[in-house]
Amino acid sequence: MFIRSERLFLRPAWPEDWAELHAAIDDAAVVRNLARAPWPYRADDARWFVSREVDPKHPDFLVTLPGADGTRIIGCAGMAPGEQGAAELGYWIARDHWGRGFATEAARAVLSIARALGHDRIEASHFLDNPASGRVLRKLGFIPTGEHRSRRSEGRDAIVTSVVYQIHLGEAGNGDDGGDDQEPMRRAA
Repeated sequence: MFIRSERLFLRPAWPEDWAELHAAIDDAAVVRNLARAPWPYRADDARWFVSREVDPKHPDFLVTLPGADGTRIIGCAGMAPGEQGAAELGYWIARDHWGRGFATEAARAVLSIARALGHDRIEASHFLDNPASGRVLRKLGFIPTGEHRSRRSEGRDAIVTSVVYQIHLGEAGNGDDGGDDQEPMRRAA
């Protein structure tokens, strides 16, 4: 499955992507905000990630930025099985691309896929010391549940408090920020 947004192209990972993926995520400032990525993030971790089997009901995508010099991997966004039947949204963007709206745009694209796959309730969370991710979630229409969870961060090798959000995609307007200037998402199977 592939998806194109206004500025990004989201696609599956391929085995030959490992080195570029490794270069994008090999940054302690990125990995410390992720639950499942180890630190240090080694080349073997990237090789495993791009060659693992992906659940078609919970896909994830490399976030790429098309440009004059080709298409560069700048992050990852996708879904995983969450708690109590919800799908869980996750994303990261390489530090060189922070502050430009790419996380919001990529996550919005994944929510459109989630809706197409029949998911209704989506959960997401961010570590308490990463409020920027909370701003991304609120822009997408996620609502804080009021719940804080202790969650293991492989990158920090510690238990960290996370803030939990959710969205119901079946409710009108949920999953996008309502912007009329957004180019519609285009999917290709």
